[in-house]
Amino acid sequence: MTTSDPAHIPTHVVVLGGGPGGYEAALVARSLGARVTVVERQGLGGAAVLTDVVPSKTLIATAEWMTIAERAPELGIRLTDDAAKRDLSVDLKAVNKRVLELARAQSADIRGRLEREGIEIVGGSGRLESTSRVVVESAADPADEGRVLDADTILVATGATPRTLPTAVPDGERILTWTQMYNLTELPEKLVVVGSGVTGAEFAGAYNALGADVVLVSSRDRVLPGEDEDAAELLEGVFRSRGMTVLSRTRAEAAERTDDGVAVTLSDGRVVHGSHVLIAVGGVPNTVGMGLEEAGVTLTGHGHIEVDKVSRTSVRGVYAAGDCTGVLPLASVAAMQGRIAMQHALGDAVAPLRLGTVASNIFTAPEIATVGYSEDALKQQGSRYITTTLPLARNPRAKMLGIRDGFVKLFAHPEAGVVLGGVVVAPRAGEHIFPITLAVQHRLTVDDVAASFTIYPSLSGTTAEAARVLDARVQER
Repeated sequence: MTTSDPAHIPTHVVVLGGGPGGYEAALVARSLGARVTVVERQGLGGAAVLTDVVPSKTLIATAEWMTIAERAPELGIRLTDDAAKRDLSVDLKAVNKRVLELARAQSADIRGRLEREGIEIVGGSGRLESTSRVVVESAADPADEGRVLDADTILVATGATPRTLPTAVPDGERILTWTQMYNLTELPEKLVVVGSGVTGAEFAGAYNALGADVVLVSSRDRVLPGEDEDAAELLEGVFRSRGMTVLSRTRAEAAERTDDGVAVTLSDGRVVHGSHVLIAVGGVPNTVGMGLEEAGVTLTGHGHIEVDKVSRTSVRGVYAAGDCTGVLPLASVAAMQGRIAMQHALGDAVAPLRLGTVASNIFTAPEIATVGYSEDALKQQGSRYITTTLPLARNPRAKMLGIRDGFVKLFAHPEAGVVLGGVVVAPRAGEHIFPITLAVQHRLTVDDVAASFTIYPSLSGTTAEAARVLDARVQER
């Protein structure tokens, strides 16, 4: 047979969006023999690489050096003039230059990988003309403007953009979204952060560590209202001990420019003055004007694309992944959704998405990492469980490193001893959560974890110790 035979024409997959959900899906589709076209308007890696995850975590990694410096005197380290941390300074222009260079380098690496795999990349935006046709708009190359891509399978992975307030419209200079923070060339004298979720807490902690005066505005009783209560309370205590002002149970009603900064009006009538304000109140899915509803794709009331556990939308042949679905706004989840989508679409073996085994991390100082069931979830569903919390302060490795704040918390079934979930609060908690993730993923028992060797001394020793405590309680029953 010739290659013109329909049986030998490869399936054409069109991916809208080159972020983690999109580029991971493209690689899987290509490995399964499909012809793949990725349409991306911003740059490979999408917001996750260019304006969100990579740059923010690079900034936070820089700020971490300042928190390490706080511990230097008690470890016996002195500067030549016996100066304290206050004499350290941050060149924010240089920091942000490095942040953006790393983001661009990562984007270039992703583009190179896709090109080496033979994946076509089109600069621009894509709109569904039908369930099997995509029109390229706002193309970087005039030759691609209006180009029609016929597709056997379409994956929508267009992500989300920062949500703004109509009474606090970002201007990119004083009133900012998190994507605009990297344009700053000088450290804000006083940064007001509106929103105490993950993004707000991370930026507030980072700029506080870099030396800015920070005011964090939280509409709830505490920071990180959706996280483990003990972890959130510990972090808020650390924030306050470092000089951050946390204003709880109040909302920002408006933010406006003043002669020398900003004025943020709160719902309780107070006005907070600062040099800059960061609006960190969530994201909005990028689904408007893409022809999705016209093609029959069902959207939620908030504009997210409804998908099932294998990333299918309501329309055959159209899949979706990442923040535009509202499933769980994590790069790792977006990537998994994209991979699953292509495996399902192209007939490969596929396991549905299991959110119960997703590990997540908040990059504050200390970090907060979680996996499996949370304590709130266990209580709400009436599950029987046992738990223990061990502070890191008594861990020998933590003492050597001067770490005082943090803990390991485990949840387990009271009879079977199966590990149900865990929380780690510590420097680099995102690295320490992995053994608990393995336990949750493979339904290991606390006896399995307790019987495993750990390095002595190591912070992970506290995880094994927590497992031994719970194992003893299981044995008593």
